[in-house]
Amino acid sequence: MAQSKQDPRIARKLAIRRKAQRRHSHFYQRCAHWSFNRQPGGEQPPIHWHRERWMLAATALLITVLSGFLIPAWATAMKPTAVQPVERTLMPLALPKVVAPTLKAPAVEDWRVVQVRPGQTLADIFQSQGLSLSDLQRVVDNAGDAKTALHNIRPGQEFDFLIGRNHSLEGIRFDKDESTRAVIRLDGATPSMNMVARSVETREQIAHGVIDDSLFAAANKAGLSNAMVIKLADLFKYDIDFVQDLRVGDSFTVIYDTVYRDGAYLREGDIVAAEFVNQGQRYTAYRFKRADGTYGWFSEDGRPIQKSFLRIPVDFTRISSPFSAARMHPILGLMRAHKGVDYAAPSGTPIHAAGDGVIKFRGWMNGYGNFVIIQHNGQISTAYGHMSRFASERVGQHVHQGDVIGYVGMTGLATGPHLHYEFRVNGMQRNPQTVTLPKPEPLPGAQLVQFKNGVVKPQLARLMEIDNNYKLARAKSTTRSDD
Repeated sequence: MAQSKQDPRIARKLAIRRKAQRRHSHFYQRCAHWSFNRQPGGEQPPIHWHRERWMLAATALLITVLSGFLIPAWATAMKPTAVQPVERTLMPLALPKVVAPTLKAPAVEDWRVVQVRPGQTLADIFQSQGLSLSDLQRVVDNAGDAKTALHNIRPGQEFDFLIGRNHSLEGIRFDKDESTRAVIRLDGATPSMNMVARSVETREQIAHGVIDDSLFAAANKAGLSNAMVIKLADLFKYDIDFVQDLRVGDSFTVIYDTVYRDGAYLREGDIVAAEFVNQGQRYTAYRFKRADGTYGWFSEDGRPIQKSFLRIPVDFTRISSPFSAARMHPILGLMRAHKGVDYAAPSGTPIHAAGDGVIKFRGWMNGYGNFVIIQHNGQISTAYGHMSRFASERVGQHVHQGDVIGYVGMTGLATGPHLHYEFRVNGMQRNPQTVTLPKPEPLPGAQLVQFKNGVVKPQLARLMEIDNNYKLARAKSTTRSDD
């Protein structure tokens, strides 16, 4: 009865103990004598559970202690033998002192760039910068060889001014010529001038055009400036009347130089070679350096393009009266010969000498008004009438082809401003438009060979190639448009 009323917790512990004894019976049989609660005689009671835990804890503690001794000993045994350091003696070495350079940024000078406008003088430019005429005089006095450039300024030319804080002129820069710049400094103890070389190079350009309206329209379409068109017309003006002779379909090819300075475009140069086809007639011009160092333009046979005489000595708008054996005089109302050609032009248009010669007459001539006669050689002379005024030449003075000898007017018997021009052979008037003009002499023998081999052959090949390429391109474009 007493056992049945036993505490459930005690009963549970006894049940767990019996279960552990049954599961580990072999352990209890071998280790029964380990018990610290052995009683003498009789059967030994089974080992208690709390004793078993103490034995396991003691075993773990023993293992931990042994590890504390064995692991450091093993680590010490595996440690590599320390290498004994090599003793070195350090000796002091005297070195030179290095002084770091002081870097100073260069001062940036503020140069004012002034471009010459039409009608301006150098004095005007200095005054526009707040400078006095004494500043200008100082510059001129120190310009040396560049002084000529200061006396001959032109529109578009540039002058650079360096002006100090007190508005004093410290320096000026300008071009002595295309390849040299003059730099005058006035900010030192004494004025100084330096010449700075500039890189100048020429590059060739090519243009080809076909006239379908006017020469200027076709040339501008081909990329030529108006100035280059005038140069082209000047080359062929001895053979082509660009007012009356041009036809639709006429063509031109031009090889010309462009000038670059310091890599920037500066201006157009001269024509190197050119071809003009007018009404089926082909004309050519090639630039060549003569033995004396001067340049000229020559046809393929080596004769100068510049003929002995200008066929038309004035820029005109129309022919108001042609050469005629009989015409009705507009003022006298009589039939009489008109032994010259009248070129209508605005009053004041310059009149040029048709060729080299000497002024034989300069004055008033009945019917002709202000009149000039130039004697070119023993047989040929030219006459110019109705001038508004004369140029500076006098009787007996030698003139060159192209020199201005007077200006268009309507003095004498004239109904409007025009030039009356006569071409005389042995005193007899000939039609200036049809008279056979004498051909100029070709280049001398050695220069002629050099011209034909060194200039004509290569440039003619280029002109022909350009012309063929444009013809081929035009034929292709025509074929495509037809398709």
